Amino acid sequence: MIPYDFEYHRPHTFQEAVSLFHDLDKQGKSPMYYSGGTEIITLGRLNLVRTSSVIDIKNIPECNVQELNEEFFIVGSAQTLTTIEEKNLFPLLSKTVTEIADRTARNKITVGGNICGQIFYREAVLPFLLTDSTLLLANNQGIKKVPITEIFKEQLLLNRGEFLLQIKTNRKFLEMPFFTIKRRRQWDTGYPLLTVAALKFEQVIRVAFSGLSPYPFRSYQIEDALNKTVLPYKERIELAINSLNVPILDDTEGTSRYRLFVLKNILYDVLQTLGGEEHDDI
Repeated sequence: MIPYDFEYHRPHTFQEAVSLFHDLDKQGKSPMYYSGGTEIITLGRLNLVRTSSVIDIKNIPECNVQELNEEFFIVGSAQTLTTIEEKNLFPLLSKTVTEIADRTARNKITVGGNICGQIFYREAVLPFLLTDSTLLLANNQGIKKVPITEIFKEQLLLNRGEFLLQIKTNRKFLEMPFFTIKRRRQWDTGYPLLTVAALKFEQVIRVAFSGLSPYPFRSYQIEDALNKTVLPYKERIELAINSLNVPILDDTEGTSRYRLFVLKNILYDVLQTLGGEEHDDI
């Protein structure tokens, strides 16, 4: 159990939630927004997260949307990974989140909670980075729409009191060829060593990573290397590896050298699946 007491609030509108946050903040209660709650519970038990008040956003209608209209796929931040997987309206997203934790945890983990979490993997963000999705943020001015490329820089850069309400993805991306894989070193549901998601749009491969660095990211440099179709796969992959300009993790899940070895082989799989033209054995 969590070794401290806190107030629990469950507003019915995003305006109420934002107003409540600012009131509690002024009282020095360090409020936190809550959707799935798995991270608050996990990190709270370790005294890595502490708050005097929790604001549950699961009762806010906009946070519970998951629909596909004529132009967009729209998902609310309180939708669980299991629900996303079962509806399968965005196949790349569904496949990516299926690999997060185990079924019991996915029943609680929400897409917003995963993206905004403190645990650095945050794999659910990868499909949205690849599809230039738009985030809808709730704040005291109303709802703000921001391209994910402008606000996700290693993490979601929310202003104090803001929270993620919805994510919108143009439906033109939903039927594009894709590839996503998670590699673990230990067991089927352990923490990942490396997660890679890729999408081919207008004959160009896009690629994003989790577990390679201390934060998830999309790499335009790697994309540029992988899309040099005049080169064989081996040379494209060498260019991609050499273009990396992020810190490579070296931890109990795997050394940096081992991660790069795994990455090299995954990139070969990406090119085999999405590359089309040439290929060459590594």
